[in-house]
Amino acid sequence: MRPDLVEHSPVLIPLLFLGGAMIVILLSMLRPRLSHPIAMGVSGLATILAAFGLERVVSGGTIHYHLGGWTPPIGIELVLDPLSALLVLMMCGVGFLVLMHARRSLPSELPGREPPFYALSLLLLAGLCGIVLTGDLFNLYVFIEIVSLSSYALLGVGSKRAPLSAFRYLVMGTTAGSLYLLGLALVYMQTGTLNMVDLGEILPSVITTAPVGVGLTFMLTGLALKSAIFPLHGWLPDAYTDAISTATALIAPIATKAALYAIIRILFFVVPPNYTTELTPIADLMCVSAGCAIVYGSVMAMGQKELKRMLAYSSVAQVGYIAMGIGLASPLGYLGAVLHILNHACMKGCLFCVSGNLRYTIGHSYLPKIDASVRRRMPWSMAAFSIAAVSMIGLPPTAGFFSKWYLAKGALEQGRWILLSTLLLSTLMNAVYFVRMFEQIYLRPTPEGESGRAATGEAPRSMLVPTLVFAALLLILGLANAVIVAKVLEPMLGGLS
Repeated sequence: MRPDLVEHSPVLIPLLFLGGAMIVILLSMLRPRLSHPIAMGVSGLATILAAFGLERVVSGGTIHYHLGGWTPPIGIELVLDPLSALLVLMMCGVGFLVLMHARRSLPSELPGREPPFYALSLLLLAGLCGIVLTGDLFNLYVFIEIVSLSSYALLGVGSKRAPLSAFRYLVMGTTAGSLYLLGLALVYMQTGTLNMVDLGEILPSVITTAPVGVGLTFMLTGLALKSAIFPLHGWLPDAYTDAISTATALIAPIATKAALYAIIRILFFVVPPNYTTELTPIADLMCVSAGCAIVYGSVMAMGQKELKRMLAYSSVAQVGYIAMGIGLASPLGYLGAVLHILNHACMKGCLFCVSGNLRYTIGHSYLPKIDASVRRRMPWSMAAFSIAAVSMIGLPPTAGFFSKWYLAKGALEQGRWILLSTLLLSTLMNAVYFVRMFEQIYLRPTPEGESGRAATGEAPRSMLVPTLVFAALLLILGLANAVIVAKVLEPMLGGLS
């Protein structure tokens, strides 16, 4: 790819998604069938650009893009460093695979309304990439609201309860956005800048002032609501369960991760290093929240009979792992948190695609009705489910093991035995509800009269391919874990404040 395009990738990637959303809406009035190819083309091009961007920053250093040529703190800055480049590639890649999966699943769930869905999906991806790329805290708010507005609409279609669940999410999301903006105003009043780099230089001298303390508290609380950190997770289970499978498969893997990334960026790279551990109890609160989230989410997942709802509660626990890494406030915690953001995106992308495959092929994803006949009919989908489930449990060589490994090392380094015990306990609880699925898929006999059913009925190829790619990524990310840490994540450790 041309080097000048890569240098402009921080602005080109969000613009691609924004432009694609507008084109889909305009062409939908004339050629609605073009909406899916356009969405696929835009997300595919953005993924390629993000991949080249990651290679560029790993080999050549961070790209600072100043919009309109105006330098900070006056101008708006977009930053592509190893951390943001990795997560932008993750979001574009997940978006591309889920939109591929949507080609057959979406018409069956949302007939006649595909173009608005694709436009909103591209708008969502534009906002998510903007959150990761921006170097300005106000523009972070702007992109968060873009993500929120598109998420409300995407999650509002599905079962009869979907609008109510989306409305509950809207109320909590609006509260979160208001808290963040109010806190940002207080910080700006005291510092006179919104640029993250400038704030990192100014905050040490004013960090103990009341406006900054209250402002950061409001901002972090708003982001915690957006990312569904326990006990602010109330909107998540119903919203993920009641929405259509395609919307859940797109939002669950990456939407909350963008808000978690914002928390990581603020706590690790903007505020002084002693802010979370000495000046405030943020680190301890995050660790307590993480432990509660992991236990609560796992216990609730064990009691569910609907696969999507089980995965929704599992997401509460998985957010807890990332919160634990943040709460450890150490290089090992940072590595574990970022790796789990990446791994969880692929794990949940795979599992929710499998849920969509089940609903498309057999008409439901109700656990008590699943037996060995499903494995015979859908061998590839069940193989992908098995890999993702093993990764969720945290067994090597899958990706899920390595993020938990860094979290365990971080907890051990600080002598936090309760956190370490919670990690080990969570592995057992994850095993309980996934082994239950394994038992039904591989051991539960087929009801009498159905044993002769032909072993056919796998999901269509356009749905199966992205599911298998997600599963393969879990093995690749696990095997390439050392390379990702050494080449992408460890170089950022020198920039920790």
